[in-house]
Amino acid sequence: MSPPPIRVLVCDDQRVVREGLAMLVGLADGIEVVGSAADGAEAVKLTAELRPDVVLMDLRMPGTDGVAATTAIRAAGGPPVLILTTYSDEGSLLPALTAGARGYLTKDASAEEIEAAIRAVHQGRTSLDPKVQERLIAVVANPKDAFDGLVSQSPANQSGAEPLAAGPAAGPGPGSGSGSGRVWPDGLTAREAEVLALIAAGLSNHEIGARLYLGRATVKTHVNRIFAKTGVRDRAQAVRYAFAVGLVEPPPRT
Repeated sequence: MSPPPIRVLVCDDQRVVREGLAMLVGLADGIEVVGSAADGAEAVKLTAELRPDVVLMDLRMPGTDGVAATTAIRAAGGPPVLILTTYSDEGSLLPALTAGARGYLTKDASAEEIEAAIRAVHQGRTSLDPKVQERLIAVVANPKDAFDGLVSQSPANQSGAEPLAAGPAAGPGPGSGSGSGRVWPDGLTAREAEVLALIAAGLSNHEIGARLYLGRATVKTHVNRIFAKTGVRDRAQAVRYAFAVGLVEPPPRT
């Protein structure tokens, strides 16, 4: 007996794009489009009514945009949200991840990539477009303004908790070593903080191992402990956590 289809809700403010996506996604084996929404408010409403397994969400829309809709859907315990947008800049990417999006694709993604991303987020995994991973690395390497903007929007900051101060003492940064003696948040060790900083930079486990001269099993153990201590479920949430607590160190202004 075959498993039930993955039920998808499509949200995009452009009718031609919305209908094209619905047709494209509906052609994939084991995936069923159960509804479409023209803006974020309608997406929130239809998600509650239709209970889809995944919401495929545009980002920039008039009225309730994709970030606000994603926030509302996730706050209500709704399904994973996969962003599909034209934009891959940090001003679009970071708020979407902070809102709770489990995946982020740009609209030049192929039908196969969209299908694979839908299946990934439905299975509880994260799916990030390669351009998005490049932007995450660029954010870590360069713009302090993007860092400050993300911290100001983070759940920790909005709840009144003080994030760790940015600057030289804010985090290990890639390659800073593990002997600083600093007390890290949530009981993280210095090495775990270093691994988390590299996750936030977009590095894979294999790349982290090469950077820190650690075996693959050791890196995996560190990652599992980081997830357990911080309460995150995947790498996208780990990135949000690293920024929210000020773990990743932005470069000094010159």
